[in-house]
Amino acid sequence: MHIDDHSLCNDFPQQRELILRLINGNEEFARIAEAYTRIDTEIHALEVDESPIGDDSMHQLKHQRSLLKDGLYERMMAAE
Repeated sequence: MHIDDHSLCNDFPQQRELILRLINGNEEFARIAEAYTRIDTEIHALEVDESPIGDDSMHQLKHQRSLLKDGLYERMMAAE
């Protein structure tokens, strides 16, 4: 099974410098990015283990990750 890398810098490679600047200089962005990374890491681990949780639980985790990513993207666009 192919597992995609959804790290922020991988999903937004053109914004890598901005992401790193915001993580280091914006406490709120850093907090949300940390939550995003934590959920993304959990999803990745579950996918590697072929999802030892139910589909609904996996969907909920992916939805949370998507909401966090949307919020981070909005903050990145506002900071440019």
